[in-house]
Amino acid sequence: MIRQPIDQKVKIIIGTISVLLMLATYSSIAHRQHKLNENDTTIPTWTQLREGVSKAFEVNNRSGERWIVVDSIATAKRLFLGLFFGVIGAVILGFMMGCLGHFEAFLSPPLSLLAKVPPTAALAVFFVLVGTDTEMFVAMIAFGVLPTLAQSIHLSIKEVPDELLYKAYTLGASHAEVIVNIIGPITLPKLLDAIRLQIGPAMVYLIAAEMVVGDEGFGYRIRLQSRLLNMGVVYPYLAMLAMFGYVMDHGLRVLQRVTCPWYSGK
Repeated sequence: MIRQPIDQKVKIIIGTISVLLMLATYSSIAHRQHKLNENDTTIPTWTQLREGVSKAFEVNNRSGERWIVVDSIATAKRLFLGLFFGVIGAVILGFMMGCLGHFEAFLSPPLSLLAKVPPTAALAVFFVLVGTDTEMFVAMIAFGVLPTLAQSIHLSIKEVPDELLYKAYTLGASHAEVIVNIIGPITLPKLLDAIRLQIGPAMVYLIAAEMVVGDEGFGYRIRLQSRLLNMGVVYPYLAMLAMFGYVMDHGLRVLQRVTCPWYSGK
């Protein structure tokens, strides 16, 4: 039967097998590449990757700092601040458009237009407006996620059945009570799903900006080490980026299950 759920243990086993197959495929490609050129660094072996991880975690002789610590703090700070302001702005605008027709008519066209502008293409505009400090990275991420997220919230509010609103008003609920007690709970799980989908684009915007103007962060370190062909450092950084995004995504899924158990058990 289509969409038939499978047992949780089976799901874990299948997922583990897929990861092991991916690692085995990489090992095979790296082994074949080093048979052709044993000094190759573009596809590092596991030994070279281990050396790259050690290099990222050890104290740098010139700066006296650990790369991974400095870059993680810089990238995480920029990403969280950018997502925070982007989500707050999107929630405000999305609820205004979803609940009030005049605001929908006023805000929907510009947001639809801005959602089609790639933030990376407008990088020079952010340089001029906010400089190249943390504010620029935060503004770029917020600009990138806000229009799309606001539209997602707007559409999810539009999907709330009118019958629920009519019944609430019949029972004497005010506009604020309808928003808080009816629209808010129904929209919350879809909002969390929409935020999950914005984590990837937000990381793309941030890494692209760090590669261009950053003096620390994952994008800066990847660009620097790529020029030196130190792929033993680059690949672990990419893996840590993926893990960082996965942890954020998993955290939002847990939050959704805790706050909206009725939605998770649909």
